[in-house]
Amino acid sequence: MLTDPLLRGHLLGFLRRRPPLIALGAAGCPDAVLISHLHYDHLDVPSLRMLPTGTRLVAPVGSASFLERRGFHEIVELEEGEGVSVGGLRVVAVPAHHGRGGRPGAGKVGALGYVIEGDARVYFAGDTALFDEMTAIGDRLDVALLPVWGWGPRLGPGHLDPVTAAESLRMLRPRIAIPIHWGTYTPIGAPRLWPWLTTDAGHRFAREAARVAPGVDVRVLGAGESLFLSGEGGG
Repeated sequence: MLTDPLLRGHLLGFLRRRPPLIALGAAGCPDAVLISHLHYDHLDVPSLRMLPTGTRLVAPVGSASFLERRGFHEIVELEEGEGVSVGGLRVVAVPAHHGRGGRPGAGKVGALGYVIEGDARVYFAGDTALFDEMTAIGDRLDVALLPVWGWGPRLGPGHLDPVTAAESLRMLRPRIAIPIHWGTYTPIGAPRLWPWLTTDAGHRFAREAARVAPGVDVRVLGAGESLFLSGEGGG
């Protein structure tokens, strides 16, 4: 299962991928792709076209017409609280506070997070700000995949930064937290102007989490690194 895949070395003409692209391997034939919302840095049409024809796309309600016009037809639309079975897993759509629209032709499609339920329970937040319903999402979470920054030197509304992402751990109460959405794509010239963009956000999140939610095991994964869940207390 892939989440908001970006599989190219560049995006929008001015963003460049900083770590090298890791070969997809078996992940190149996913059972489903979870799309949190339709912004360019989360739904990249050329990346989706790199996947096998007929790959199932799970997306917010209102996404189908946009995707069908671009040649995709295996689409499952979900509203908050709805779910779909993928193999032996259950994928449930949960709220995300990130606004609507923001892309020509996409209408006013909203944003979702997803909880993947199986032997482990994993929360993929997509893009979001803090919101009260996080407390309900945090029911026996094994892993929370939390965005902790973006691609530029400033964040707009509807995003978590290292401090607010750490605060969310008090509501989500996961066993393990992994910072995502940082240090991957940066504007041309950013390594010279803002070198911290590719190095700082995930580790700052880890420091903040140790302060406000010391019971959560934070794993900062670099490009190509992986995490294997081996049961309660392991991984």
